[in-house]
Amino acid sequence: MKKLIAALALTATLLAPTGCAAASEPAAAPSPGRYADVNGLHMYYEVHGPDQGRPLVLLHGALSGINTDFGELLPELAKTRRVIAIEQQAHGHTADIDRPLRMQQMAADTVALLRSIGVQQADFFGYSLGAGIAFEIGVTNPDLVHKLVLTSLTFSTDGLHPGLLDGLQSVTPEMMHGSPFHEGYLATAPRPQDFPKLIEKNKDMQLNLPSWSPEVVKALAAPALIVIGDSDIVRPEHSVEFFRLLGGGVVGDMVGLPKSRLAIVPGATHVTVVHQPAVLLAIIPPFLEAA
Repeated sequence: MKKLIAALALTATLLAPTGCAAASEPAAAPSPGRYADVNGLHMYYEVHGPDQGRPLVLLHGALSGINTDFGELLPELAKTRRVIAIEQQAHGHTADIDRPLRMQQMAADTVALLRSIGVQQADFFGYSLGAGIAFEIGVTNPDLVHKLVLTSLTFSTDGLHPGLLDGLQSVTPEMMHGSPFHEGYLATAPRPQDFPKLIEKNKDMQLNLPSWSPEVVKALAAPALIVIGDSDIVRPEHSVEFFRLLGGGVVGDMVGLPKSRLAIVPGATHVTVVHQPAVLLAIIPPFLEAA
């Protein structure tokens, strides 16, 4: 799992178009937008869909935000589910504060926000950094988690393709200009001029991310849907190992289906895997709704 955030930054840099996006004033908070004051953070979240049933919590990836990662999926998911989408410290509408970015802290912030608004149990759909946050919550606050959708997540450093992170520390904010991540930040951040700080804090965070032992993965109580793109930064073999640790890789016709599932999205990279609504909407709701 270590350095996953840095890998996303590097991948985004490589895929970013050339040229700079024009700076713009941050957009006003959309109508479903709200704030909660938790752990010294003025934390932004949105609530969509019917106010009934178990909520689905969406957790975005590094350098990103709600709309950048879930803009195509959220409206469809919210047709039948109450969706709570959260933006982490220094991301999207949530301003940075004077502390490092740490996944454990982000998980604690997310738990504090959900408990402050009365959520007793939820399903979680996390992507990249957000998947790590969701998994951490599943480990540390199992009472809060019903099911997990973990997209593009490794539980150990060998889950990434070899050599992927070479040259990562040379990534500069200017390399990200013109990318969807930079444009999304300019459109939503309370202080758009802080984008270079976000890049540096993310580079620091990747040096301090947790990894989880096989024993911790095996002990996860909540059923999980593991999702990667077939050309992701995550090695397919690692995701199969992840699935096996969660009880998968069995002959289902003989022993029954495991509670967790594995999906590999065809024709998808790490950056594009969450932009495959036809595929994801065909596999995520059935998993969440299964008894």
